[in-house]
Amino acid sequence: MNLLLIEDDAVLSAALCKALRAEGFVIEAVLNGRDALSHCKALMPEIAILDLGLPDIDGVKLLKQLREVHRQLAVLVLTARDGTADKVRALDAGADDYVIKPFETAELMARLRVLSRRLGTAESALIEIAGITLDLNSHNVTHDQQLLELTRREYMLLKALMENAGRVQTKEALERRLYGWGEEVASNTIEVHISNLRKKLPERFIQTIRGVGYTVSKD
Repeated sequence: MNLLLIEDDAVLSAALCKALRAEGFVIEAVLNGRDALSHCKALMPEIAILDLGLPDIDGVKLLKQLREVHRQLAVLVLTARDGTADKVRALDAGADDYVIKPFETAELMARLRVLSRRLGTAESALIEIAGITLDLNSHNVTHDQQLLELTRREYMLLKALMENAGRVQTKEALERRLYGWGEEVASNTIEVHISNLRKKLPERFIQTIRGVGYTVSKD
């Protein structure tokens, strides 16, 4: 899942990027509101983490502008502003969640998993389809309770398909979920990952919709 981090503290931003990538997110980070808007228009991320104390624009004003650019964007505010009035302003402006600094990384990741599930079709930390169980907390995938050995990108690809079970995912959409802005992606990369996954999963678990993309049935 693609995530845009808008945080002007470079040290905190770098630490968060490392933790978020380990959690399976494709992450782009910016340090100001101007770059946040341009990245949002270009990348159309699913989730944004927004610091309200930016150097060039008020965070709540930026939140409203992000909503105008990308109405489906889920926004988690991460800020040192702990007043009730600040929280109400942000939530009224369209924030989906509000986390106060300092924070526990584990709690932030849990809140992001909730937003991820809300954006997909999964309703819990476990996604179970046709004997395949994907655990969003541990990042483990099992087939009939036997642990599968998946690479990080294979896990991210399977997660994208299972979270959106019943929906067709285009090759381009899957590439956006697996690779960051500016990363070079070979033309057959998704096909290679799909082929490798199919060798580890039940037959026809991942279905090809010719000329469109791939899907996993809800059943």
